[in-house]
Amino acid sequence: MKTHAQAVVIGGGVIGCSILYHLTKLGWSDVVLLERDELTSGSTWHAAANIHGLHDSANISRLQHYTMNLYNSLEEETGQSCGVFQPGSLYLAQTENREHQLRLQAAKAKLYGMNFHEVTRDEAERLHPLVNFDGIRCIMWEPDGGNVDPSGVTNAYAAGARQRGAEINRFTPVTGTEQQPDGTWIVRTPKGDIKTRWVINAGGLWGREVAALAGIQVPLQPTEHQYFVTETIAEIAAMDRRLPSVADRDGEYYLRQEGKGLLIGAYEQDMKFWAEDGTPLDFAHELFADDLDRIMDNVMRAMDRIPLAAEAGVKRVINGPMIWSPDSNVILGPVPELSNYFMCGGIIPGFSQSAGMGLMVAQWITTGEMEYDMFAWDIARFGLWANDKTFVKAKVQDQYAHRFAIHYPNEERSAGRPLRTRPAYARQKEMGAVFGLNYGWEHPLWFAPEANTVDTNGFTRQNWWAPVGEECRMLRERAGIIDISNFAKYRVKGPGAEEWLNAVFANRMPRAVGRSCLTPLIGVRGGIAGDATVTRLAEDEFWVISSGMAERYHKRFFDAVPLPEDTTFESLTDAVCGFNVAGPKSREMLQRLTNASLATDDFAFMRSQRITLGGVDCVALRVSFTGDLGWELHCATGDQAQLYDALLAAGKEIGAGPVGSRALMSMRVEKGYGSWSREYSPEYWPQEVGLSGLCKMDKDFLNKPALEAVLAKAPREMLVLLHLDEADVSASNADATGGEPIMKDGKGIGRVTSGTYGYSVGMSLALGYVKGAVPGDEVEVMVLGRPHNARILHEPPFDPSGARLRA
Repeated sequence: MKTHAQAVVIGGGVIGCSILYHLTKLGWSDVVLLERDELTSGSTWHAAANIHGLHDSANISRLQHYTMNLYNSLEEETGQSCGVFQPGSLYLAQTENREHQLRLQAAKAKLYGMNFHEVTRDEAERLHPLVNFDGIRCIMWEPDGGNVDPSGVTNAYAAGARQRGAEINRFTPVTGTEQQPDGTWIVRTPKGDIKTRWVINAGGLWGREVAALAGIQVPLQPTEHQYFVTETIAEIAAMDRRLPSVADRDGEYYLRQEGKGLLIGAYEQDMKFWAEDGTPLDFAHELFADDLDRIMDNVMRAMDRIPLAAEAGVKRVINGPMIWSPDSNVILGPVPELSNYFMCGGIIPGFSQSAGMGLMVAQWITTGEMEYDMFAWDIARFGLWANDKTFVKAKVQDQYAHRFAIHYPNEERSAGRPLRTRPAYARQKEMGAVFGLNYGWEHPLWFAPEANTVDTNGFTRQNWWAPVGEECRMLRERAGIIDISNFAKYRVKGPGAEEWLNAVFANRMPRAVGRSCLTPLIGVRGGIAGDATVTRLAEDEFWVISSGMAERYHKRFFDAVPLPEDTTFESLTDAVCGFNVAGPKSREMLQRLTNASLATDDFAFMRSQRITLGGVDCVALRVSFTGDLGWELHCATGDQAQLYDALLAAGKEIGAGPVGSRALMSMRVEKGYGSWSREYSPEYWPQEVGLSGLCKMDKDFLNKPALEAVLAKAPREMLVLLHLDEADVSASNADATGGEPIMKDGKGIGRVTSGTYGYSVGMSLALGYVKGAVPGDEVEVMVLGRPHNARILHEPPFDPSGARLRA
């Protein structure tokens, strides 16, 4: 066994072997995989191994498409059969909302060149003559859908990796992972130790235990999961072709041909946890006792869909473990608190995602960043707060039981909540606040007329649509109070603070006390990794305000630049709360609470001061994400409730009140403002999003060479603001929400990143990226998968000159 390696992959399931294979494919041959038992042990060997390409996330769809296409070439490359069957998949919609979802996916498939389209019932009956299509509103067809052999795929990845120089050691449990002072790792095994730069935890069912060896926790929880295979069905045996699989997610089961029978699996409501206190180390290829009664409701729906299934006996039952994250997405990426420790766990559709996942891991490790924005998979989307076991179990239970439920735009699931609240939470709840979850924090989305109101969910306008409009109009006409406590806040203090910030961010830091600037944070490939407002509060003190959900993600960038001597960096997100008070009467409202002058001459746009407001010490910034006159007010968390009461009392006198984040979303789109993880991500270049002017190329900063390379290129596409035709929007009762394709002359030219109704301008609006189109052009936005006429605007519809913002 090797004693040194570039990377050590721990875990010999399909994901670990895919990572190893893709590392070698990208040129790293000095890599090792360690497996405690035999390859495919754990949850790989007993997987149903279905493959499909479409996902609600465009980037995950891309990776699943890559995975499906790789299996046949992997067979040719290695000579190892992957057991690929691709008879196609039929997707059924029983409800209007499922139809909306499938039509939107079909539109995305057209945009990205994937094969997924609608078929008639007659065509569907020809494709699968055993299915009863009664009650089905819409049928989609994916010709490349199917399944693979779990062991075959895993061993093909292993063979391909070995051919390029990788070493695989079976029956070699890892007993320790110890980081050395130089950042490298010692991986300890009974067969000897390996010194490596990178440790990659692909431990699957044992991902928690492997992580614990490095002193970290990950929010994962295993469950039981069952499917069964029927005896031979004569009608299937008599066919000269393989039947397509059936995705009837409204029925909460999956179904495909296996041998000459059927495989039927379910995600039941009465789910069952396993190994809550740790996965047994002696577990390998075992299964649990059959418990078909638990999934019988789902099975009966499957038998209604294929009546012949009810006549077949059960040949084999598989009841095995699988391991889940709180949102059922993979937990992937370098652990921000450690150097060179990569986590990859909690994979559910492993055989649809294995190759794409392996490629992303290999790209990140070998180049420092992935080609796609995969924050939806990034371990950094969860803070350390997510390791709360009660929270993890509640979320996993909800995800398992609703595996096939539609994830609606703007949907907020209540399981495991509230987890983290601010002092104003109770007051806001009394006032009718409907809360969302942002990086573990509860924050008001909108304010309902009655307390304890909950969101309704769907693709069309929901119960919050009208109240959010009232909030927007109140702020635009008078003033509004928005809780922005979930923004990430940092303090950099000391003689080297300015030097360090200039070395991190692309813009030049404010040189005068009381000045603020907006600045991009540049990714490894030259894209937009983040954006921040930086304020100089003293000669040696700066505050940085950025996206709250990205706090752990951005830690990687901040840690990449050493702090100068006697200079400190600290997160203030927990210690400091904040409100944005904005609107044409915001100055009048706030002036009642402070002796500090808020007049334009004394407190201009993009300036800051320490002031006392309603008896509370605040850091006040003259900025507002609403695009209106306004201030951000940041105070100690312990003072939040007092400040809130003071603001509400002052607001009441002028007809102002609380405003939620959905209204803020509407108002920032009215101004064409981008938002991190929507318009701003490492995939997009500064010149594509209108931020290149904030990149000061006459100084050095993090990833400047990569930025120089992309700035030398023409934009691939451009961020634009679109106005959707009111007649089309009214007919569908739906606005764009994000992800909808943008078409021109029947061809895909881009996609929506943010969509909403602009209440104060009376327009349905969308931000999105397009190529081959310019302001003034007529295009189509595929809302609900159907074309809605739209026009690319020349300027934002609200206050395009910025006069109100600077008033």
